[in-house]
Amino acid sequence: MISPVTIEQILSRIDIIDIVGNFVRLKKRGANYLGLCPFHNEKTPSFTVSPTKEIYKCFGCGRSGNAISFLMEHEKYSYVEALRWLANRYNVEIEETEVSLETRALRQTAESLYIINHFAQQHFSNNLLHTEEGQDIGLSYLKERGFIDSTIEKFQLGYCSKERDAFAKAAIAAQYNTDNLQKAGLIVKRDDHFIDIYRERVIFPIHNLTGKIIGFGARIIGKNDKAPKYINTPENEIYTKSKILYGSYFARQAIDKADECLLVEGYTDVISLSQSGIENVVASGGTSLTPDQLRLIKKFTPNLTIIYDGDSAGIKAALRGLDLALEEGLQVHLVLLPENEDPDSYVKKAGGDGFRDYITENKKDFVLFQLEVSLKEAGTDSNKKAAVVNRIAETISRLNKAEDFTKQQDYIRKCSELLQIDEAGLNHLVNRFTRERILKQENKSLRETTTVENEAVAEENKSGENDTLALLNKDELAERNLVRVLLEFGNETWTQEKKVSDYILEEFELNSLRELIDNKQMLQIIDAYQKSVDDGTEPILQYFLYHPDPQISATAVGLMDTLYELSPNWKEHYDGPLPTREERYKEEVYSTLIYLKLRKIKRLILENQRDLEKVKSAEEQLTLMQIHLHFKQMEKELTKEYQTVILK
Repeated sequence: MISPVTIEQILSRIDIIDIVGNFVRLKKRGANYLGLCPFHNEKTPSFTVSPTKEIYKCFGCGRSGNAISFLMEHEKYSYVEALRWLANRYNVEIEETEVSLETRALRQTAESLYIINHFAQQHFSNNLLHTEEGQDIGLSYLKERGFIDSTIEKFQLGYCSKERDAFAKAAIAAQYNTDNLQKAGLIVKRDDHFIDIYRERVIFPIHNLTGKIIGFGARIIGKNDKAPKYINTPENEIYTKSKILYGSYFARQAIDKADECLLVEGYTDVISLSQSGIENVVASGGTSLTPDQLRLIKKFTPNLTIIYDGDSAGIKAALRGLDLALEEGLQVHLVLLPENEDPDSYVKKAGGDGFRDYITENKKDFVLFQLEVSLKEAGTDSNKKAAVVNRIAETISRLNKAEDFTKQQDYIRKCSELLQIDEAGLNHLVNRFTRERILKQENKSLRETTTVENEAVAEENKSGENDTLALLNKDELAERNLVRVLLEFGNETWTQEKKVSDYILEEFELNSLRELIDNKQMLQIIDAYQKSVDDGTEPILQYFLYHPDPQISATAVGLMDTLYELSPNWKEHYDGPLPTREERYKEEVYSTLIYLKLRKIKRLILENQRDLEKVKSAEEQLTLMQIHLHFKQMEKELTKEYQTVILK
């Protein structure tokens, strides 16, 4: 874990204009900066960055955040990866918190493997571009495949020479550890001598989402019946095949903008499509899709289009990942290319625009396609057809999230028509598979689930009784404004003895104002603020904008994203200065708390009125009337004090 001291150093050096400006061309506009949004296609700039509030907001697509969330969203980094990127940019030395010896050893090995892979990539690229053998064999092969210089450079392609131990000698001479070189799958020891594994092969570096090289794919040049066509890095501390999609580092932004991920099988498929202008493409490496790969795709987009060869092997390969993709909530389509074509060959024949048109015209829904293929295979065999019905019902049952209900019902209707069976019967079968899966997966937690459901029902009943009260008490703007002033002015002076935060938190405690906050996210911020105070630290706005809890950070950013500003021409048209929020913060704090107190009194009055409707004696009625008058007097005094109107 990165230590809090390091995180604090990183946050203190963040310049959001500097960071966002690396990816977006920004122009100064008043106090803020404006540019074209990197998250959606637009011609008129609506992407605004505020250096004073350290946040960005797009008024076109609605995305907002801080410098760290920008890196996480734009570069698809994790929180820790974003921090490491910033530490590297601002030359902050990362200090780790106490970890076990085993964890420390794993991290050291991982860092060594990254360094070794970087060295290997440079060695192989140099071989390809600057040696006679590399140019004659490796580079000529890549040129024959149609790859241009800029593409070769972009994907950092390379070549490993025929010489038995050329790379091994170079790496050992550079004092790299031989155990880690073997772990990286670059060399092997035979007869007390280290030799290269990738001899006479074109090298395809494999990058993670931060651009670091985690492994290699190596394709043999020429004919060798004894050697495999491709060799891949063995699994190690940084390379796990089931979690990798080739090309994801280069495709991440294009996928985000297109809101669609194209999935192919091979390295050259990705490179050819990218060179033709189709950049939202990744490769599975020829393996069946795994849950980790599908989750990686979903990180970019919910829309997956699988492109495979049009032969029977391609069809079967495409169908293998279907159920997993549906479970992950992906919208899956399939495109089968013409016979004897693969993405690499077809894009060269049709061109980028032609390839895109073919995808659009031949995109098929995955579930319905699976059914069509299965029905063809079943023919007139009734037993096989019955198996198809069960298989398709089981597949549809995997769409079991609440938001997928409409889609599931649509599939049931369409599939029952294709199968020529009763729609209600298929619906019943789908429900049966759903129940069976739930029983298998959640049997152990059944009691917990029942408890949660009972509590939910009780809460629903309770809220039903208080519908009128809830409508009266909901005031999103007042709640958000209270938390906003706490974050912005909490450390400002209230009295000689108190800060604004002291006053607000005391008022919360003394007047039971917490129960009046309907927005749970606002309460989460207040609780985090209180915890920070209890821990003896002085909470500042930046702490919440860059909070490690993404929910708190997002909420804080949302509170700050009103990026309106006073026109610099104000003084030319109006006399006198306009007071700023910074000058009027006490009034803002006081008015917000007064409003919450009035809501509290209104709630008590309503509760008292309900009790009056149920009275059984004159004495009880008199007591409740006195309480009512007391509450009304309190309400009157509060409204008079702040010179406002009584709420109705």
